[in-house]
Amino acid sequence: MSIKLGSTAPDFNQDSTDGPISFHDWAGDSWVILFSHPKDYTPVCTTELGTVARLKGEFDRRNVKCMGLSVDPVDDHHGWAKDIEETQGVELNFPLLADADRTVSNLYGMIHPDADDTFTVRSVFIIDPNKKVRLTLTYPASTGRNFDELLRVIDSLQLTDEHKLATPANWQHGDDCIIVPAVSNEEADELFPAGYTEIKPYLRTTPQPTN
Repeated sequence: MSIKLGSTAPDFNQDSTDGPISFHDWAGDSWVILFSHPKDYTPVCTTELGTVARLKGEFDRRNVKCMGLSVDPVDDHHGWAKDIEETQGVELNFPLLADADRTVSNLYGMIHPDADDTFTVRSVFIIDPNKKVRLTLTYPASTGRNFDELLRVIDSLQLTDEHKLATPANWQHGDDCIIVPAVSNEEADELFPAGYTEIKPYLRTTPQPTN
């Protein structure tokens, strides 16, 4: 199955380190980062899961729930969680799906046969509270993910959902934003009281709103 931006994230029921999960019910009104791992007891994945656990406060502040996935059974996951705590210095504090029957992997297109016909690639899905897919990323198995970048994307999505703005290349929270072209200058005067700079008629920047 090919997951497109703007499509509804498929619902599923699957076992996890936190017990059985019904995905849409579990997600509730939160944002979700769903990310897959090729296999338990692998080095890159171990560092990734530790990183996400350490960032829990940042995800909580943004109303984001994280969920990992690997195609190994839940007993393996619990053993791996002990290694993660030992080597990364943090306890696993979010569910890790035990997708041994590949239900979720196939539903979300996480297995790429040309890369490996057995294990998932490093897929990432950001899903909003309306259960719409807002970002998809696929990393090769050898490259660990940058979770600071995923936090940056969440910040941009939440900001631009609230305001008629876009964020420029390399934008970070607090930087100037771009007024979307559909907003006229007259509307911009009302919407952005901090003012704006017109670099080109289609390129206008304004300070990031504070609310």
